[in-house]
Amino acid sequence: MALWPSVGDWRKIWSCTVHSNINILKNLLKDQRFKTNRLSSHRLVGSGLSLSNFSLPLTSDIISRFPIKKGCTLSVRNSTIDCTITPLLIQMAEADSTVPTKNPSFSPPPSYMAAGGGLNLQPQPYIFLPQSVEQLLRRICEEKKHPWPEDDVLRRLSSLTEMKALELLRQIARAKEVKTLNGYIIWLCQAQYSSSSPSQSSLASQFQGVTLTHRCSSAVEQPVAVGNGEAELEALGELEFRKQFLILNYSGGMQWGSVIAAETIRSWKDLPMHVFETRVWEALGRNYIGKEDRRLTFEWDSGKTHLYHCYVSLDGSCKFKGPFLNKERTLLQKVLGDDNVLMVKFADEGNGTGPSNSYNNKYATYRKLAREGILVGLRRYRFFVFKDGGKEEKKKNPTSSPVKCYFVRMDSDASIDRDVWHMLANRTIYEARSLFMHAHTVSSVATYMARFSLILSKTIRFPVDLSVVNVEFIDEEYCRDESGNLIYRDDKPLIHTDGTGFISEDLALLCPNNISKGKRISNQKIERLPNHNELDGKGMEKKQPGSRIGEPPLLIQFRLFYKGYAVKGTFLVNKMLPPKTVQIRPSMVKVQIDPELSDNETVNALEIVGTSIPPRKSYLSRNLIALLFHGGVPKEYFMEILERALEDADSVFCNAHTALKVAVNNGEIDDNSNTARMILCGIPLDESYLQYRLSILIKEEMKGLRRGKLYVPDCYYLMGTADPTGILEKDEVCIILDSGQVSGKVLVYRNPGLHFGDIHVLKATYVKELEYVVGNAKYAIFFSRKGPRSVADEISGGDFDGDLYWVSKNPQLLGYFKPSEPWVPASSAPKAASVKPAKLSKEDLEEQLINLFLTTRFKPSYAMSEAADSWLAMMDRYLTQGDSSIDENLVKANILRLVDIYYDALDAPKKGGKVEVPKDLKVSKFPHYMEKKNSYLQLRF
Repeated sequence: MALWPSVGDWRKIWSCTVHSNINILKNLLKDQRFKTNRLSSHRLVGSGLSLSNFSLPLTSDIISRFPIKKGCTLSVRNSTIDCTITPLLIQMAEADSTVPTKNPSFSPPPSYMAAGGGLNLQPQPYIFLPQSVEQLLRRICEEKKHPWPEDDVLRRLSSLTEMKALELLRQIARAKEVKTLNGYIIWLCQAQYSSSSPSQSSLASQFQGVTLTHRCSSAVEQPVAVGNGEAELEALGELEFRKQFLILNYSGGMQWGSVIAAETIRSWKDLPMHVFETRVWEALGRNYIGKEDRRLTFEWDSGKTHLYHCYVSLDGSCKFKGPFLNKERTLLQKVLGDDNVLMVKFADEGNGTGPSNSYNNKYATYRKLAREGILVGLRRYRFFVFKDGGKEEKKKNPTSSPVKCYFVRMDSDASIDRDVWHMLANRTIYEARSLFMHAHTVSSVATYMARFSLILSKTIRFPVDLSVVNVEFIDEEYCRDESGNLIYRDDKPLIHTDGTGFISEDLALLCPNNISKGKRISNQKIERLPNHNELDGKGMEKKQPGSRIGEPPLLIQFRLFYKGYAVKGTFLVNKMLPPKTVQIRPSMVKVQIDPELSDNETVNALEIVGTSIPPRKSYLSRNLIALLFHGGVPKEYFMEILERALEDADSVFCNAHTALKVAVNNGEIDDNSNTARMILCGIPLDESYLQYRLSILIKEEMKGLRRGKLYVPDCYYLMGTADPTGILEKDEVCIILDSGQVSGKVLVYRNPGLHFGDIHVLKATYVKELEYVVGNAKYAIFFSRKGPRSVADEISGGDFDGDLYWVSKNPQLLGYFKPSEPWVPASSAPKAASVKPAKLSKEDLEEQLINLFLTTRFKPSYAMSEAADSWLAMMDRYLTQGDSSIDENLVKANILRLVDIYYDALDAPKKGGKVEVPKDLKVSKFPHYMEKKNSYLQLRF
């Protein structure tokens, strides 16, 4: 029977380098004096070695010398191991030793020894204790002649911070008599826990230096009092930033001086990220934050975007969460780097209780923070840009504000950042923004931020060197009357080509296909799964549309940042252009260049937001159903679609055909369309996981039905542009699908249209000359350049900077629907008085931008949602009322007023105007399907 090596033996064995220890154990496995059936299994873990049949105590002392993956437990399965193990280890250690051990008194803790002095044969769970705590505990055991504490006691001790644990053990060491070490530690741990759990506010009041949840000071260089975290901050600054941030997150806002020691931070510096996360979670996270905030992932080095979040409380204190991993990336992150961008979320004022001036106090606190910045460790982040995500962002997270605010790192005192070039170093915030665009040249402060937030679009880099691209500016195609005179609105000429330009074929071929909202859509999602109306036997055999090798996208939605310009819109591929050429129209230029800054450094980038892609399934909405119903489509048509959808929902668990339809319909919310793939692979419907997935999809399907999400065949969403040939007449369009150009009547609509005339009946026409321009590129709708007004503008104020248009060839809808007169905008909403940013001092401009953010965040306009809700309630009344012509005319007039208010509210953020819904247009009761508090039962519509 082999005995555990003695203290002296362990000194010799471990008095060597990490590399030597690995070699020792490898050589031990190869030694012929060991019977292979006794010590055979081994494997490498990370950069260290793990033996399944050899037990080693994973103390911090060993970990500092031997990089065994934390959490691995090595156990002995056989009770008879050759007694030559100890001399062999000593022999190999002496032969390979180069560096003396840091702790020559090291010996394995007694918990790893069997009662008879041999090896403990049961696997031992790893309990982390800081090295200083472990050493002091071992000394107490030796001096007081007590056995090593039990595992439960060690767990209690490990739950304390290093400083608290040391204080506790020093108290035990000073005690004259200790009857039971286990009981004494438990009693002191309970006392420590009860006395060291003050509220968050009391902790903040006790510590006025730099804390993990800290108030932002006015200068990074402000000295930190010794003992209040200075050494720990210095140590933190030696780590790569994502490791710094993870420690900040897992510390949960506790005081620096009491949470972790500088030595411990440095000991984690070179750990792989997944090991680092585990180590920090065990030491900090499990004690100070909830499990839901843990960032457990194996994709740290996958190349995904790292998102860093900061939550600011009403008192100005900050908490950090993240890093979160994401697939998409903005231009801001690409240029500055993920770790130099901080998303900041500001707390609301709660339920409104408290002193009457609490709202103003909150504004003052947040305004001060925006001026002075946020300290993240030894880095300072300053207010830079914000964006109101609107309805889409609110859908993603209904409980938080849709306004996203971003701070960027301007300077740093962290040692890891010294002597490392940073683009924004030694620049003012004004100069930093001017790198991306000369936004101060726009007409108002509101427009400034609306345009500057273009850098927050999720995009994919266009793989081209802009220095070799010929950028040309071309004229618009203007709207003219029968005499050829220009037509004006608000003193500006109307145009047919709003937001669209051209790109040469060679450049378009460099653009990736199938991009939507800044991310690539795999061909599998587009091609391989059957379409909704192709789930019969023949449809399954049809070739599905997809991108074709060697063909460019027909339309490219982009953002161009060039020498201070900011340009947005779409490029139409044009085979007639010379190589390496793009053509831009004035309507696409959102920010002009400042001639005084023409020689300054700028960010030059061409970014792709989306491309024309094969149309996916198209659904109706409440608004579209109401407009179609008004145009003559009978209620029975919609009820029939709804009843079929409900029947499908009832049979989804017993009918494979129906289950596949539901899976395909909801493929966008399914993980890589896994449910549909499982069904196509022949997995039976009674399989438990498949039933679970189907239940989720059915739930979403029912939610969609309540919102009017009804599937209608022969309908598509296509990106729109202007006819480059000039051949199409005003009532004509050209539509290119996978099979080529289509002909016949079509309905055309654009979300979120509310006007009776927002659905047009147009004639799809074949245009041979168009093929000379676009070749075989596909998937778009072309509108005419003739007439006194753009057809796209008639459809709820549409343009061609990437808008998607609903196109229907459904014969039933075409047979029923009768169009109304198109929308004509009323006089525009008055613009708010505003000084041009270029006329403001840099300090005043910054102050106004901060005020604009605070107003947008905490005093949002609800005019858009109020107008939309009142419109739908009035439409319900209008479409279901009796023969009272007076009442009908009054309701219709109010509906048209709401339409104008709604469209003004859509453009208000860019124009800076203030839009409100008059009280006489606000509805007090709503139909039940809108799920409002004040509702009435509506069964007719």
